[in-house]
Amino acid sequence: MFRMVLLRHSFTEGNLKKRYIGTTDEPLCPEGIRFLEEHFYPEAEHVFTSPLRRCVQTARMLYPDRRLHIIEELAECDFGDFENKNYLELSDNPDYQRWVDSGGLLPFPNGESRETFKWRTLNGFRRVVYYCLNRGARSAAVVTHGGNIMNIMEEYAYSHRDYYQWHVDNGCGYVVEIDEGSWGSNREGFYVMARIPHIPGRR
Repeated sequence: MFRMVLLRHSFTEGNLKKRYIGTTDEPLCPEGIRFLEEHFYPEAEHVFTSPLRRCVQTARMLYPDRRLHIIEELAECDFGDFENKNYLELSDNPDYQRWVDSGGLLPFPNGESRETFKWRTLNGFRRVVYYCLNRGARSAAVVTHGGNIMNIMEEYAYSHRDYYQWHVDNGCGYVVEIDEGSWGSNREGFYVMARIPHIPGRR
């Protein structure tokens, strides 16, 4: 078994305003930085991150002594016409209403489909897992986006839940254990151990 931290980046200004922040490359806001400083996160031998600034900044704050492996496939979804807008700004948009009525299953107009986004995420995640397995790693951290974590958990978690039931807030995530012997063959190789952050206080 090896342990993996799946962590959503901390807060940006767009997150605080409930905007759809996908390809917009925002940094962390002061509240996001403060949140990371006030909570404890598990250590990791290897650290992987989305290429977007909010993830890289989160990873550098939490793992300053580790090399960061940038995984392009773990970037956030492209929200297309909804990008950098919130539900109030989109309330009169008929495309948005159709998307909401579909339960989020329709592709984002001029953006990414859920199927493409999920395939991309899982491809990147498998790269991370096999990198760790091939090096005999005992622990790793993946700093990415909420939707990417939801894709991974829906696909692999032994305690199966639907996509939206795996939602995590900014600066939060899951600790999982992956069984080298059964990984990739069935859900029994991927166990959810805890939600994080789970211990208050500074690192």
